[in-house]
Amino acid sequence: MEGGISHPIPRTVEEVFNDFKGRRGGLIKALTIDVEKFSEKCDPEKENLCVVGLPNETWEVNVPVEEVPPELPEPALGINFARDGMEEKDWLSLVAVHSDSWLLSVAFYFGARFGFGKSERKRLFQMINELPTVFEVVTGSVELAEATPHNNSSKSKPSAKMSRQPEPQHRGVKMSPSKEEEENGEEEEGREEEEEHGATLCGACGDNYANDEFWICCDICERWFHGKCVKITAAKAEHIKYYRCPGCSSKRPRV
Repeated sequence: MEGGISHPIPRTVEEVFNDFKGRRGGLIKALTIDVEKFSEKCDPEKENLCVVGLPNETWEVNVPVEEVPPELPEPALGINFARDGMEEKDWLSLVAVHSDSWLLSVAFYFGARFGFGKSERKRLFQMINELPTVFEVVTGSVELAEATPHNNSSKSKPSAKMSRQPEPQHRGVKMSPSKEEEENGEEEEGREEEEEHGATLCGACGDNYANDEFWICCDICERWFHGKCVKITAAKAEHIKYYRCPGCSSKRPRV
């Protein structure tokens, strides 16, 4: 099923990461570009089926392997049984979640098999963690074009999490600033916020950004909103991993 015999076995951190990227690319293609073809192959009338990403950025739907234990960790089985029992977007999202889990298990299987130490495992995870997950791509949390790592061709907008509220400049063990320094710091911070957002308009009310107002960006459409316009406070935003504005919430799947 896997076809892994024809692919070189990765033995170093870089090789395992490249194997991960290839398999991930194949799964993303199946769940975004080749959705119709993928759905056709997941016939509920067949036995347990699973989707596998291959190192050459292709994918296949097949039955489980016969040998026990298998050469590689098994993907989620029975994905075809739920195909017609769920909304397509929810089904694809669920397959994406299990695909992410499988990708990690394969990568760290190779790490365990070839004796990766603590520093090597940490480096591998950090490299993997720089990439958006399959689930994030499939559900639209990130654009497909942005799923390629290390794309620094243009200056990206700060994430909504970082830009929701200016952080104080003096924290932890640093000594508290004098009143004059604090005032100067606030003025500088205000100028930076204004430069960062420029003439950005609120996606709800259409008014300009003001540095004394709480401001939040939708992680899907990347429009900015006054917190009061979308009923989000700074405290609440701290617990939101991905913010979806009201318009995008009605369009995107949730699992």
